[in-house]
Amino acid sequence: MISSFGVEKTEVAKWAGVTSSVFSLAQSLTAVAWGRASDRLGRKPVIMVGLLCTMICFLVWGMSTSLPMAITVRAIQGASNGNVGIIRTMVAEMVTERELQPTAFSVMPLVWSIGSVFGPAFGGLFAKPADQWPALFGHSKFFKAYPFAFPNIIGSVFFLISLTTGILFLKETLQSKRNSRDWGLVLGDRIREAFKEHPRRRAQRLRRYSLQDSEVSAPLLSADVPSKTARVAVIETKTKETKPLPMRAVFTRQSIINLISYTFLALHSVSYDQILPVFLNYPPQAHTPENTSLPFVFSGGFGLTHARIGTIFAGYGIVSGLIQFLLFPPLCRRFGVLNCFKACVVTFPLVYIVTPYTVLVEDTTVRYIALCAILVVKSFAVIIGFPCTTILLTNSASSLSILGTLNGFATTFSALGRATGPAMSGVAFTWGVKNGVIGLPWWLLAFLAVLGAVPSWMILEGDGPSRASSPSDSEDEEDVEGDDEIASDDEDNDRSINNRVGTDIVSEQFEAREGVSPVDSATNSQSGPTDYGTLSGGESSHPAMR
Repeated sequence: MISSFGVEKTEVAKWAGVTSSVFSLAQSLTAVAWGRASDRLGRKPVIMVGLLCTMICFLVWGMSTSLPMAITVRAIQGASNGNVGIIRTMVAEMVTERELQPTAFSVMPLVWSIGSVFGPAFGGLFAKPADQWPALFGHSKFFKAYPFAFPNIIGSVFFLISLTTGILFLKETLQSKRNSRDWGLVLGDRIREAFKEHPRRRAQRLRRYSLQDSEVSAPLLSADVPSKTARVAVIETKTKETKPLPMRAVFTRQSIINLISYTFLALHSVSYDQILPVFLNYPPQAHTPENTSLPFVFSGGFGLTHARIGTIFAGYGIVSGLIQFLLFPPLCRRFGVLNCFKACVVTFPLVYIVTPYTVLVEDTTVRYIALCAILVVKSFAVIIGFPCTTILLTNSASSLSILGTLNGFATTFSALGRATGPAMSGVAFTWGVKNGVIGLPWWLLAFLAVLGAVPSWMILEGDGPSRASSPSDSEDEEDVEGDDEIASDDEDNDRSINNRVGTDIVSEQFEAREGVSPVDSATNSQSGPTDYGTLSGGESSHPAMR
């Protein structure tokens, strides 16, 4: 696409890196703002806005007609989307158990791998449809004027599906917004009920109706209790508001080390993925004693077409998905997250060093086998390395209340790395091509990978963020935050008070003995961890009416 703007062949890598860097740089400027907005407005609305903006920019990007227009669109796209850090925050809020974190945090790289399969395939196969399928699109003035619009239109359809799914079925995880009415979820429930009613819900509905019928026919007072006038006691529960943690709580020593490690990982791994298609597309060169002087002076690429490159990246994505789904969770459970991460950061420099030497293999089949083997190893390191550093960063947070801000800063710093890395490697590739040292960008990335590996030996595995400020996201608790707990007996006096002011209306009958008031009965009642909204007194328990 960059070459279609009239850019010279030797300058394509540089401007491709600049285009990618502009996106990351703009994202780094707004990631913290998006994270703080999600802490106040909720995770879901911010994610939906990000998806909508990305979809619109995706369409405009496909219709770019000049290099300045393409760079401007990429900058707007990066600034309007901070979803990466917010989604990580949602995963951390839903899954706080350390033994479940490898499986939970592997979902995002798995989805990324699926996108790596279809994205390059769509870009390579559906670009320039008027030239590839003249019988279908040869007479279309639109596709002749915008040859790269078709794959972006297909991608926008997936964005629309994702946006619709999120509006209808994505649940809010922010504590202060969990019980707010979500009309999107209401509509989603209506749609699901219209197509199919779950047997369990049907049984619950029938059971609820039968309970209602029995309550209607049941006597108001028990036969073995003396007739007393039923009274209602209203108990006000005053609670203390939790003060937000200061900004300095975000930057602990371990958080800073993890941020540095994460930034270097994003810098060199994304730069590799950006420069690899340019390397594969660059024309091959016959190696002679005049233009080759090992181990550093040599040049040439693979000379592959866009369709062939898309196929290679599709296979790369499939392998990444298999590694993510089959190997990552058991490896983390057996060797630990930190040990797996250390193994990955040691692997990256080796992969980067040997990549350019594949062009020296004369036999075409052996050359492709060598390239595929390198990509498999690199895929292994990326797919395991990124979730591991995400888990380590999450567990370094002191509280869930600052996790959104911490992930915002993580997105900012990683975006800075992704902004400087491709631009740096693109300039290095251009200089290397002109001077016959095509391995220069790869060796530069290897040096950066070595620097990024140093902080990993200073990382300590944390116990995870405190759950004091955020309740668990149990599916069994439907719109209940625990504000109905009153006072328990002596064994439960240390139980923390929830962050709301609740009013419990307790309707109960006096016992026959004298000297027992409704307040005393409520105080002496016991409530288990699953008895939200109920108070038990004597031999009977009564539902609390909120």
